[in-house]
Amino acid sequence: MTKVRLILILLVAVAFFVFAAGRLLVVNHPEHADVILVLAGETQVRPQRGVELLQAGYAPRLILDVSRREMVFNLTLPDLAQHWVNSLPESQQMSVCAISGFSTKEETHEADQCIRRLNAHNVLLVTSDFHTRRASSIFEHELPQYHFSVTAAYNPPTFGTAWWRNREWAKTTFYEWVRLFWWEAVDRWRS
Repeated sequence: MTKVRLILILLVAVAFFVFAAGRLLVVNHPEHADVILVLAGETQVRPQRGVELLQAGYAPRLILDVSRREMVFNLTLPDLAQHWVNSLPESQQMSVCAISGFSTKEETHEADQCIRRLNAHNVLLVTSDFHTRRASSIFEHELPQYHFSVTAAYNPPTFGTAWWRNREWAKTTFYEWVRLFWWEAVDRWRS
């Protein structure tokens, strides 16, 4: 009888996790900060969410992390990002931080250089909704001298919390859980 109960409890726990897997990835608790940091990666929804938060007064400054490794029609992404920033009325409050790291963990140390220039202590991270939990954990671990809050940039073609309804959402959920597990089990403990 005890084995049956244990198996039932395990099955219920697994069912709960499977059902909630998408929702558990998303953390959306923006707080007012000294600077908004838009993480590199996605180049449409994340930057737009950052600008919305800047306009709403969540912080007086915005830093846009952009990969220097990629080029589009012989222009680097930082060049394109700077052109976009210059086209906005808020351009004086914004700066581009060119990064070369391949991972969120590597990004923290390059972003730190840009945050330091602004003498900021409270940072509002903007990233894709599925990436919020892991990004928040990584930044808090790698840069404990700052207080971080995080907000989600929603992009329905890429991810939704009801992951079982869409093939792309299911892939995103699976891959993000693999990355989150790797961060928590391996990368967090590497010096």
